[in-house]
Amino acid sequence: MADELDFGASESNQRRIQELAGLIQKYQASYYNGEAEISDAEFDALWDELKSLSPSHPVLQKIGQDSGNFAKLRHVMPMGSQEKAADPEQFLAWATKHQYAEYLVEYKLDGASLELQYQHGELVHAVTRGDGTIGDDITVNARKMQGVQPLLMRDGSRVDFTGGIRGEVIMTHTVHRTLYADKANCRNAANGLMKRKDGTGSEHLTLIVYDALASGTEQPFADEEEKVFWLRSCGFRTVPLEICRSPEKVIAYRSQVMEIRKNLEYDIDGLVIKERAINREDASRARPDRQIAFKFSLEEAVSVVRAVEWSESGVTYTPVAVFDPVELAGTTVQRASLANPDTIRALGLSIGSHVVVVKRGEIIPKIESVVPEQDEAPGALQPVQYPHVCSTCGSTLVDEGSRLYCPNRDCRKRILHQIFKWISVIDIRDLGESLVTALFNDGKLRSISDIYRLDEEMLTPYFLTTESIASAKKSLGAEKVIRSIRSHGSVSLAAYVEGFDIEGIGETSAEKLVSAGFNTLEKLLNATADELAAVYGFADIMARTAVEGLKENAQEMRALKDSGAVTVSEGGASGSLAGLSFCFTGELVSMKRADAQNLVKQQGGAVKSSVTKDLSYLVTNDTSSGSSKNVKAASLGIPVITEEQFLELVKGTSKNLDIEDGLFRGSLKS
Repeated sequence: MADELDFGASESNQRRIQELAGLIQKYQASYYNGEAEISDAEFDALWDELKSLSPSHPVLQKIGQDSGNFAKLRHVMPMGSQEKAADPEQFLAWATKHQYAEYLVEYKLDGASLELQYQHGELVHAVTRGDGTIGDDITVNARKMQGVQPLLMRDGSRVDFTGGIRGEVIMTHTVHRTLYADKANCRNAANGLMKRKDGTGSEHLTLIVYDALASGTEQPFADEEEKVFWLRSCGFRTVPLEICRSPEKVIAYRSQVMEIRKNLEYDIDGLVIKERAINREDASRARPDRQIAFKFSLEEAVSVVRAVEWSESGVTYTPVAVFDPVELAGTTVQRASLANPDTIRALGLSIGSHVVVVKRGEIIPKIESVVPEQDEAPGALQPVQYPHVCSTCGSTLVDEGSRLYCPNRDCRKRILHQIFKWISVIDIRDLGESLVTALFNDGKLRSISDIYRLDEEMLTPYFLTTESIASAKKSLGAEKVIRSIRSHGSVSLAAYVEGFDIEGIGETSAEKLVSAGFNTLEKLLNATADELAAVYGFADIMARTAVEGLKENAQEMRALKDSGAVTVSEGGASGSLAGLSFCFTGELVSMKRADAQNLVKQQGGAVKSSVTKDLSYLVTNDTSSGSSKNVKAASLGIPVITEEQFLELVKGTSKNLDIEDGLFRGSLKS
């Protein structure tokens, strides 16, 4: 099965598809026959990648298969796998196609599936999930489990029910902690115990049920809610049932459950969402369409905000939330940027708010939403306090909603930050932070232009003692700094503008403006807010802020360029990488990542920090890894190339490139 081919895929994708199919089958086998080798989240990542590369692959339609230790039996009710959503966006996409008046929501138990088969109310068989149609008959073991009813009784009378009842075999945290701490987790322990040939340990397991199907046409319940009540009335243990009247309320309920799940006595890994009506035709499918598993993720958690601090970067004050530590994608997180005052207001955030924190495929965590309907004690929520004056110059801060900033053009902090920004963008490495700060404090460096007025004589006292200077010694350090400044005298227009640290114009946005036709300094300085707002990626507020910043810096921008100290490359981009964009991930061998990025810019290309649909190439020396960037590049059809192949492009030697390993194919100009 792992050798199934997708003839619409490229050669490299074809190899990855086969690899993924083999891994999924391997890990399914270990899951159904003992202890899982990887976590659910890791398995889901493999599943999602295969689905993105080959949506109709046969492996995606099959379930695992049990061992040969027990007799085989066919299920009464299908035990297929569910469609799943990994985040609110995916769930809303499903809900758009499945609009119900009510969404019935239950916990998704993280255990091992089991079907109990009854004849006239008497348990006759207990069958594992197997391949979804046939499983292992473990009736002897199941009879020992807590929660399994050997005889269905209701109000003291026997229930005449013939059919199947489906549930999940779980191990409670208490049992795992006291008796099976050597097992990786409760699910692995339960999966292994329930299939022991001698049945030892089954008495430590618990069955929680959630579905039932009578063999005849008549069912003892009218809808999904009545089904749950009927199961409870027959003595079974069930999970809580929540009825939500909109997809948004489902998302809000999920946030609440995410917060309390750590206090439950058993593991859950998501929610199951159904409609009220019982749809037997849909339930009979291998992968039902009318219900979905809304899973939790290792990349999101619920925490409580304890403080909001204000980070000062230049003139801008950025709010940062500090919350109780949570584990996200293998790291402990307790801080997240709130971007600006409007974000705080839109979230309805207070000190003490319960919030959903995400780190989905990104390095930087983010607060996605505030958990609603919390029964907070009086005084538990406190308003966020905003700073009102600049901590450096004492000017009254301006709150525009989209940013909180000091309006004083002559604020010392603002000027120093701009100088540091320029040095970083132009990459003048030998002009270090301590030297810049000392020059600034001495009044010798108060603008970007002042950098190009420095000479060895001015810098020597910062490297040599008075005695050394008196003995006519030359400063090698001063020489090195001046040489570094002069060697970076030619920059692209985008880098030139970015270096002035103008609010709203970073690296990517500067490149967008140049590509949109604002390819000379004068065109940029004369642009109106309406003209910039028409550029893709610029909104009205961002465009207005950019125009104000350009106007504020126009005099120095013109003067520095006209002085000849800096040569600005205007017009269309030129070089071997003109018109191409690159994103780098992982470690490079022959150079630092910053050097590679500068090389791209020097050759007329653009650098991106993330994989987007308009990216030309993703550069990595691990082209076959399952990293989030590699997966996204594959899903968008973006070529993934190695460092060596990137350098060939820089040299302009890769005309009509047809890389042997199938990583990319394309035509490039010299």
